[in-house]
This record gives sequence, C-alpha cells and structure tokens, in this order.
Amino acid sequence: MTTTLHCGRYRLTLERPLIMGIVNLTPDSFSGDGVGDDASAAIAHAEAQRAAGADILDLGAESSRPGAAPVPAEVEIARLRPVLRALRDWGVPVSVDTSKPEVMRLAIDEGAALINDIMALRAPGALEVVAESDAGVCLMHMQGEPRTMQANPQYVDVVEEVHAFLTARMMACIAAGIDKERLIVDPGFGFGKTVAHNYTLLRELRCFTEIGVPVLAGLSRKSMLGAVTGREAGSARMPASVAAAVLAVERGAAIVRVHDVAATRDALAVWSAMEDKGAS
Repeated sequence: MTTTLHCGRYRLTLERPLIMGIVNLTPDSFSGDGVGDDASAAIAHAEAQRAAGADILDLGAESSRPGAAPVPAEVEIARLRPVLRALRDWGVPVSVDTSKPEVMRLAIDEGAALINDIMALRAPGALEVVAESDAGVCLMHMQGEPRTMQANPQYVDVVEEVHAFLTARMMACIAAGIDKERLIVDPGFGFGKTVAHNYTLLRELRCFTEIGVPVLAGLSRKSMLGAVTGREAGSARMPASVAAAVLAVERGAAIVRVHDVAATRDALAVWSAMEDKGAS
C-alpha cells in the first residue's frame, strides 16, 4: 500500500485519514448544496470547507445523482474556471469531479491536483490526458450511467466484481504511464447499487485496500443512509453521514468525501484518539 499520495505539486501523507470537502457547482445537487453558476458562492463555500479542515477540495460542475442529465463540457468549464483560478494559490489540493477529457485538461491547466472520475478514465482520451500530467486520479466503479444506473442494478458478487473492475482500471493506468502513487480507487457507493449492495461494500471495504492504492469512500448524505434512517436528502442526513465516514475509515478508507467537514473531522479525531495505543 502506498503511504504518500502524489497529486500535482502536492504530496499528501496517508498516515491519517484525509477529508475531501465537497463543493458543488451545480443547480441540481441531490444534497441541496449546489451553487449553480454563482462562482462567488462556490468560492465562499470552498473557503468554509477549507476552514473546517478539509484536506482536499472537490469541485463538481455536473451532477451525477441518479437520473441526472449530462451537461455540455463548455458549461462545466464555464462553472469551473473562475473557481479554479480563485483557489489555485490557497495551498490546498483541488480535485475536479469530471469524466470529460476536455474538462480534465482545462482543470489541470488551471491548477487542479486531482481528477475524480466516476467513469474511471474510460472516456476516449481521458487516460491520455491524465497520463500526460502529474495529477492524481480517483478511479470509481459505476454500473451503467447516471440517468439509468439505479433502474435495476444486479451483481453475482458485488464485492468481487467491483474489486476486479478497480484492479483492471488501476492496471490500465499503470500501463499508460500513470504512477501507482497517483492512484486512488472508489467502490462507488450509490452508483448502480442497491441499498443491500452498498452496505455489503461498506462491510467488506477493507478488501479493496488489497488493490494496493488508497481507498476513497463517498457515502455522505446518500440515499443508502436515508433508507435506514428515514431522513430526507440534505443536512438531515449529517449524523448518519458522519457515522458512515467513521465506519469507512475503520474498514480501511484513506480518504472520505463529505459535505460536513467539521463534524467528520471531530468524529475522526475521537476515533483516532481511541486507536492511539500509545496514549496514556
């Protein structure tokens, strides 16, 4: 397992779990926190996430919620460019959540340190764009595509199939010249999975650490939490999201992608103190 994540000009130690703070630049985010085309609001939210303790800021300009319609690359770029320019010299790695090679290129040119791709660099040209840069990349598993992925997801063995997919994508990246130290894998909670699939993946999350690169868990405010708590989408799912983040870290996640940075940071501080066997 790599102990340092290389992403652009940053070298992030994985000696403790990292918190990736979500910044939605979309008008239709499932979690209710999207800012749409308001760059000033996006920058303010990014600053709040950084102040709350985010180790990485993850910008997304296209919704990937179930049923979401695609957004043209030029719209993504128009939403991202002013925010990326504002964040460039903040001293915190910026991730961009996109599957489009042209958006990846723009993001990297504007200082993004990490590409967070729900398609795991399967779009034509995506692998090459990242390989030509020094950016890190998060490879996520998704069955189907956002508009239809939750229609009827089926697996013979969800853990085995997701593990095999992520291993294959990691190997494709390495073959393309992307160093292993730049790679992250994400089992894709909620992306073409039933509630039962999601909880199976969470329970067995540690097996994904066997792939040999950091594991990212994105559980924050998702419907799998609403399914067991009865809470509607949005901030009402914050307590369940924090619990899920701690459980994911306990099962080997190196990075958790969250809306509620401060609450997650506090919970992980308690978990870390409990795990510190040298403490008196």
